[in-house]
Amino acid sequence: MRKKIAISLLVLASLASCVRVRPLREGSIQTGLASWYGPDFHGKPTSNKEIYNMYDLTAAHNTLPFGTQIMVTNLDNGKSVVVRINDRGPFVGNRIIDLSFAAARVLGMVGPGTAPVKIEVLKGYALPSSAQEYAVQVGAFISKNNALGLQRELQKIHKDVYISLFQTPNQTYYRVRIKARSRLSAQSIAEQLAAGGLPVILLEEQ
Repeated sequence: MRKKIAISLLVLASLASCVRVRPLREGSIQTGLASWYGPDFHGKPTSNKEIYNMYDLTAAHNTLPFGTQIMVTNLDNGKSVVVRINDRGPFVGNRIIDLSFAAARVLGMVGPGTAPVKIEVLKGYALPSSAQEYAVQVGAFISKNNALGLQRELQKIHKDVYISLFQTPNQTYYRVRIKARSRLSAQSIAEQLAAGGLPVILLEEQ
């Protein structure tokens, strides 16, 4: 009996060794639970040797290459954000991604701590490198109606509120933004909205 059990275990081990985790590729979608990390790691090295800044839009993932840009959508409220992978993790339970504090704030999940998300690997997407124009992003949605509603509210107190479309192979995102004349102006708008509890991002646009 012991011999049969030993043989069975050997067969199972052999089969398990043949299983491979399929890496996410450009255009791939993954769903699962997201968490975030902040003050305890702020200023410390990440897995790719960068210094972690909890106010940057970054994230930790266990398989995606460093530098990969992904769109993360909170499935509870439809809010979205683009982040760059610069760390490894998470290492807790069934979580699939660990977001920076800034990214979690945009997605509205700082309080709950975790949220169900969809992550989409973006094709050929790069963050703007030129500072020709400035804007403040106040929200990103997969629902056009939600974006229009926020735009109408913001237009009551700000000029040049617009919706920027971002198209991926699988989804259209509606990003609500406010144009700014300069970086100083953008910073002033961002601080004003943040004081009111809105999750804002200061952007340099090409």
